[in-house]
Amino acid sequence: MLIISYDISDNKLRTQFSKFLSAYGYRLQYSVFDIENSARMIDNITSQIEGRFMKKFSNSDSVIMFKIKNEDDIIRYGYAKNDEKDMIVIF
Repeated sequence: MLIISYDISDNKLRTQFSKFLSAYGYRLQYSVFDIENSARMIDNITSQIEGRFMKKFSNSDSVIMFKIKNEDDIIRYGYAKNDEKDMIVIF
């Protein structure tokens, strides 16, 4: 699992980055994405960030990636606590 948090000042670049991340994972919060994929795909995402986006980031922009090896290390509160539970709806 990879958690990516970003703070990008340029609106256009922030939108591009958000769309890029949404192709691989889902949004946890406004500027935080959860990407659950293979190690190979996570390496590919990292390479794309470095090759495609890094040169566009300004000195005030920030992107932080957390590689989570064990989901038991994550503590959730509020909505996030129930977000992980699967819901089955039967009509």
